[in-house]
Amino acid sequence: MTKTNAIAPNANRLLWAGFTAILAAGVGFGVRGGIFANWAQEFNFSGVQLGAIGGAGFTGFCFGIVIGGVVVDKIGYGKLVLAAFLFHIISAFVTIGASEGMASATAYQLLFWGTFIFALANGTLEAVSNPLVATLYPDNRTHYLNILHASWPLGMVFGGLIGWTLGSGDNAWDWRWQLALYIVPTIAYGIMFLGQKYPKSEASEKGLKIGEMFKDVGLLSGGVVCFMLYLFTKGTLAPFFDEASNVPTMISALFAVVLLGIIGNITKFSIGHWLLFVLFIAHALIGAVELGTDGWIQNITGAILDPTQGKILFVITSLLMFGLRFCAHFIEKKVGLNPIGLLLVCSLLAVLGLNFVAAVNSFGAAVGALAVYAVGKTFFWPTMLAIVGDRFPATGAVAMSLMGGVGMMSAGLIGSPGLGYFKDRLAAEALQEKSPALYEEFKSDGDSSKFLAFEAVQPINPQTLEEAKTTKKAERSEAQQTIVDADIEGNRDTLRVDSFIPAAMAVIFLFLFLYFRKIGGYKPLSIEKLTGGVQGPVA
Repeated sequence: MTKTNAIAPNANRLLWAGFTAILAAGVGFGVRGGIFANWAQEFNFSGVQLGAIGGAGFTGFCFGIVIGGVVVDKIGYGKLVLAAFLFHIISAFVTIGASEGMASATAYQLLFWGTFIFALANGTLEAVSNPLVATLYPDNRTHYLNILHASWPLGMVFGGLIGWTLGSGDNAWDWRWQLALYIVPTIAYGIMFLGQKYPKSEASEKGLKIGEMFKDVGLLSGGVVCFMLYLFTKGTLAPFFDEASNVPTMISALFAVVLLGIIGNITKFSIGHWLLFVLFIAHALIGAVELGTDGWIQNITGAILDPTQGKILFVITSLLMFGLRFCAHFIEKKVGLNPIGLLLVCSLLAVLGLNFVAAVNSFGAAVGALAVYAVGKTFFWPTMLAIVGDRFPATGAVAMSLMGGVGMMSAGLIGSPGLGYFKDRLAAEALQEKSPALYEEFKSDGDSSKFLAFEAVQPINPQTLEEAKTTKKAERSEAQQTIVDADIEGNRDTLRVDSFIPAAMAVIFLFLFLYFRKIGGYKPLSIEKLTGGVQGPVA
């Protein structure tokens, strides 16, 4: 491990406690991605419903990290760790409460809110871990935040292995027991954090008030957070009102405006720093493409090849990410890529990787294609956090946590349900093109798939599709094979649509790369270098 001047004697224990906490989140996420098919078959969920449940695994995170990030400098890390531990335990009981034979609507609510509470715990832990590690290792934030977040893909490896070994075959475990295994690392991180002394962030150490920490966030970045919360509130309220009702929209808009007004009031209506606003937008895109895709990738590659190979590929690419996140220091110091340059290269690799995966026809080709994509997405999340820590030290835990919340909220509201929608839509369109009669016969008679302003579509019946996919190829009827072929085509096109997101990110990072080059290069800042203890223009 790279030598550094850690500011606390228990820095390594706190680093690995945070590592284990995020590991628990990754295990739960990895298992959940492998049991979507179980939920579709057992409860007759559509792709959009599955995407919404998966999305709750991100939106709940947002509330945990945003609220935790705002209060952590005031109440301390220990209280938030305890809250997260309790949320993880409660989540297990709520999720496992969805039983076979239960009404689909009831099962949906249990799985949605169980996933939401699980994510709330994860977000609360990141509100602790991210600023804690950034504070402990001020000389090398990019490296140590990448090490901290190496636990995420490692957790997904364990989650994928659980699905691979326990999710199929004669001795397969029920999905409830598979998911409950995340309790093991949960207990471990609880023990590791127990009784530890925590340092204060640089902003807290300097005595900055909450309004000063929010000043660089201001109305611009605060507006991004409020817009995401508007989308979440609107979607959460919608099921309780008539479809044509505007009440959810009005309540959600009022909530967002009031919240933005509060941010304006505590910052004396500061506009905020433009660079932080751009970073928030970029992180929203990162959440949508990295985490939204991660939630579906086992399902998509499993449909293109076969479910077992999808799980194996998920494990392989997650292992690659795990190893690469220990190499951030080497890339930055030896290769010479600063954090912005690293993100630019990664965005381009993600574009290529998603298009490569969309074209694969064999396991070997899929390994290579997913490797390109995995290298691309590896450094996105922790490097973005490091940039905020480097350039906006006066924000303490606030900006870092709010940006993480924006990324997760985007994954939950845009990435996960968006991919679910396009899977439904593009597969349905492919089946309509191949055989309009088959589509009319086998389209779902349940709720249509909807996403933002895109037109509603009636997906292929989930149970019919799952039955066709699980039937051996040699034993499929001609109709079943046509349905499977349409689903595969829809999955390929979904990945191609997905690739437009990292393409947009590449444009943003190219702009920032040229900007920093113009002003003399990327350099970390400290509060001592900033006028009056509050950040002025970046120089």
